[in-house]
Amino acid sequence: MARTLQDAKLDTRASRLRLRKRREPYWRSISEGLAVGYRRGAKGGTWIAKHYTAEHGRRYRSIATADDVADADGEHVLSFSEAQEAARKWFAQLARQDRGEVRSGPYTVRDCLGEYLTWLQGHRKGGYDARHRVNTHIVPKLGDIQCGRLTTAEIQKWLRDLAASPARLRTKKDAKKPNFRELNKGDLDAMRRRRSSANRTLTVLKAACNRAWREGKIQSDEAWRRVQPFEEADSARVRYLSVAEAKRLLNASDPDFRRLAQAALVTGARYGELTALRVADFNPDSGTIQVRTSKSGKGRHIVLNDEGAALFKSLAAGKPGDAILLSKADGTPWKAAHQARPTTEACKRAKIAPPVSFHVLRHTWASLAVMAGGPLMVVARNLGHSDTRMVEKHYGHLAPSYISDAIRAAAPKFGIKPERKVVSIDARG
Repeated sequence: MARTLQDAKLDTRASRLRLRKRREPYWRSISEGLAVGYRRGAKGGTWIAKHYTAEHGRRYRSIATADDVADADGEHVLSFSEAQEAARKWFAQLARQDRGEVRSGPYTVRDCLGEYLTWLQGHRKGGYDARHRVNTHIVPKLGDIQCGRLTTAEIQKWLRDLAASPARLRTKKDAKKPNFRELNKGDLDAMRRRRSSANRTLTVLKAACNRAWREGKIQSDEAWRRVQPFEEADSARVRYLSVAEAKRLLNASDPDFRRLAQAALVTGARYGELTALRVADFNPDSGTIQVRTSKSGKGRHIVLNDEGAALFKSLAAGKPGDAILLSKADGTPWKAAHQARPTTEACKRAKIAPPVSFHVLRHTWASLAVMAGGPLMVVARNLGHSDTRMVEKHYGHLAPSYISDAIRAAAPKFGIKPERKVVSIDARG
């Protein structure tokens, strides 16, 4: 860190107030070609930064208000030492700009998000969900604001408005207007889901801004760092099927979809991971499935039990290594959203109400594995999580624990028995 310099004329509020008012700032050089100036005004002073090079000449920037009247707050009102630090940040930004590392024009939220999506395309699975959230919810409201001028209040208002808006429904590409699901503000679970969705969109905005801030394209991260997501928005009860319900669902499924559902139940893999599997991804010797690219962009190996290994042996039998492992009856691959209708139809035939989504099969694998005593870290690794936080959040309450065993053994008992229902019998019967 650069050393903070002293100056008898500028160090303190009292010494600055003794200076004569003039247009030309009182300058203090802090390194070669770099200086911080103080301009005395009628109602206090202003800090000015000056940068000089032979190539670009003199460049100036107003940094902030001096702490002549109000106390320094580290952002809008600065002391002399804080003004030096702010000036050095601007000097560093100018150096990167001169080298062509950053743009010289206004750097907007739209620019920041565009760079982040490009980075996602090369470093993650593709960022489809992030791209949808950016184009639908962030850019239309915040896109034209300069990142350096984005405020906490603006982000908080945007987040509240987003949570209070109805969810968008799928529409045709040529549709003139998007469709929205009717929002019932009296439905607490519906409001929780909207807040949860708003939190995920906020995460995308913060990730993009943090990346730009780390690269020096945004001077401060305070505006979005102060914004807190909605609390208790992601605490929904995880839906899973019992073994009996899962069997009914499989029996009620069409043959090609049944194979897909079986694969989900024995692996806990996501729909996109299953549909991308090739025959060579199954290793019969180790009884594992290799997921080459997961949601996080990283691969993993899923360990199968004997039932799962037998299923995948039958699926891979007689097929070349580069063939699709799970396909439709006509040999074509499963595409995005192709699983929705078969899942709904199978639930209807199996009398599973309310009907579940295909993703619930992943929850089913995880929930039943945890309830059977599977270590949380082992379950997390098979699901593709780097640690146990997500597993603890969604399935931790299902795990056998010392607390539950102790309570069931030690809690007082009162001899309470369920009342027997008395069925009246007609005298004629």
